Amino acid sequence: PEKMDLNILFEDEHIIVINKQSGLIVHPAPGHKSGTLVNGLLFHCKDLPGINGKLRPGIVHRLDKDTSGILVVAKKNEIHMKLANQFKDHSISRKYKAIVWGTPDSQQIEGYIERNKKNRKKMSLNNKGNGKYSKTEINLKKNFEIASLVECKLYTGRTHQVRLHMTSINSPLVGDKLYGKSKINQYGKTKNTFNKFLILKNFSRQALHASHIGFIHPTQKKIMQFDSKLPEDMGNLLDLLLKY
Repeated sequence: PEKMDLNILFEDEHIIVINKQSGLIVHPAPGHKSGTLVNGLLFHCKDLPGINGKLRPGIVHRLDKDTSGILVVAKKNEIHMKLANQFKDHSISRKYKAIVWGTPDSQQIEGYIERNKKNRKKMSLNNKGNGKYSKTEINLKKNFEIASLVECKLYTGRTHQVRLHMTSINSPLVGDKLYGKSKINQYGKTKNTFNKFLILKNFSRQALHASHIGFIHPTQKKIMQFDSKLPEDMGNLLDLLLKY
């Protein structure tokens, strides 16, 4: 347990809904034994140990370290199982906001996601049925010439799903150091958008925010919906894109 400032959107005796900041790792892993969200949760909820194993108590779903936004945590084993089942049958509604390169069309992206055979840190997308099925609906919200703000509705929740899907249509996430780096230099070739290109290229994390979640409360059976506005760094990036 470690004392930590947690941005709690909702809490009762069964669940906690947290607005996670970018840079915070969700649970301990090799090389990261402390300073994770789980360490903060163990301090905040004294009865959390034992749910879902020692390293991931209460964690029903994850966000990447550099992805900000809404996360639901279970406080009891039976609650964990009920929430996990909602994720499994894809009845939970989830939306992400992302700033991406280029101007993607509003569309649906489907494919199968598996671990990359050459780089274990990466995932790969294929249409051959290898791995787990994934589906994302992309909606273009605002265009900034060489970049765009999009909303991604998740029908499945696979590892790196949004990042992979956006890269697959040549609109990788701004700041994504793992996917799509080879695709961005084309946007730095035009003189009148070069300042925008530099601003985007210097953004320090993948510009991805889990902005909405909706699910059925495991005991009260009522629909719970939570929304989180864009964090300051992504908001500032959009302001700079308007300015330049």
